[in-house]
Amino acid sequence: MSRIAGVLRRTFGIVREHVGTDTSGNKYYTIPEQKTWTGRLLRARRMVEPANPTEYEYAEGNIPMEWDAWIRGRRKEPPSAKELLKNETYRENIKLKAREVEEKDLTLQAQEYEEGLVATSAKTVAKGHASITSFGKQEVSEDPTSTANAFQPGSWMPKK
Repeated sequence: MSRIAGVLRRTFGIVREHVGTDTSGNKYYTIPEQKTWTGRLLRARRMVEPANPTEYEYAEGNIPMEWDAWIRGRRKEPPSAKELLKNETYRENIKLKAREVEEKDLTLQAQEYEEGLVATSAKTVAKGHASITSFGKQEVSEDPTSTANAFQPGSWMPKK
């Protein structure tokens, strides 16, 4: 029944208004609040028509966060092109500054290691799961070794 009602609503009067388009080509619409022919009030809705309509091609971040906030009702007005551009340049500047800080930090760490101010980190690798009794112990592997064509099935038996 809801399918039929949806078709009737689309046919007889529910018109979506184009609000904006983002840089990816996604189109954003609003459907204003209105009454149905039965007198029931339909609330206003916001929706996005993706530029890439196939679901399996959708990736996280295809919708800019400003438009996402508008779709979810966290902001009343849709974002302007000026605001989107300003926020994008701000994000790029933050990424550049973070990269610079990371590079400075790495050079400072290397300098401290050379001067002997900081000990180098011990790189310990424990194999297995922590619940095993042999966790963290250095043991020689007792895996069977084969001499290629000379190996006879059943010649090696595991220790008990």
